[in-house]
Amino acid sequence: MRSGHPAAESLQRTVRFAGEVEALGYHRFWVAEHHGVPGVAGAAPTVLAAAVAAATSRIRVGTGGVMLPNHQPLVVAEQFGVLEALHPGRIDVGLGRSLGFTSAVRQALGSGRESAARFGEQLAEVLEHFRAGAQVPAVPAEGHRPPVFVLATGSGAEHAAEAGLPLVIAGVRGDEEMKRAVQQYREQFRPSWSSEPHVVLSRSVAVADTAEQARRLLVPEAWSLACSRVHGVFPPLQPAEHVLDRTMSRWEREQFERAMRGHVFGTERDVTDQLQSLVDDIGADEVLVTTTGHDEAALLDSYRRLARLIPGT
Repeated sequence: MRSGHPAAESLQRTVRFAGEVEALGYHRFWVAEHHGVPGVAGAAPTVLAAAVAAATSRIRVGTGGVMLPNHQPLVVAEQFGVLEALHPGRIDVGLGRSLGFTSAVRQALGSGRESAARFGEQLAEVLEHFRAGAQVPAVPAEGHRPPVFVLATGSGAEHAAEAGLPLVIAGVRGDEEMKRAVQQYREQFRPSWSSEPHVVLSRSVAVADTAEQARRLLVPEAWSLACSRVHGVFPPLQPAEHVLDRTMSRWEREQFERAMRGHVFGTERDVTDQLQSLVDDIGADEVLVTTTGHDEAALLDSYRRLARLIPGT
């Protein structure tokens, strides 16, 4: 969400944005699940995915992801089965194991640590409901094998390898640790649902005329993330100039600078070199671009520039 704009507008803008990036040639458009977060209007990812799929015609639509500890596996399989029936060949199933943002949210969802500990079982149950001849089939998707991706939160990489599923891994950890996780995933991968390992690297990417302009695109989300770490609240995104003009406490400044690290940004040449190096180093098969910002025109321009850089985006 953006400061000064209602949640409904954020959802409507997301649907419009999907059409814009489809026109630019992007391959997938995913939406995430967050509950009770003041600055994020993403509580129902399969519902939002349905709206996005209905408003587009080519781009694949999925979730990054639905958090299994919050849901019954059968219901998850059925929801994606309905999506696939309505939009054949365009639906991705992205699943994760993260819990709610606060204890109150977790209590309201009826989930906790024990729910997250059952992620492997829940994942197997979702896949089983899709299987032809399943005891409890996911009508109308029984016998269908949709693309299923696992987010590498906690032990997600291990579960992805064991179930033979693609892995989505974010750059929130150090690259060396991430490289080890990817290597372990590839070594332990058991062909099953998918025939070979597949790694999707999630990273914020910002492209502009200058490196400083690109960096400013990243400022609003970095500040909201810093607030969540310092104050326990992820607020709506503020304009970059409002953030940069703030007098931050030492702890806020440390967390803001931490949130500004690890992204790919700069001119088109800068980003081309950085992305190629990162993809080669990690061994990624795809890049999931997660950049958000307050300046919608500059953000769309960044995605437009990035699409020009990467053939077959």
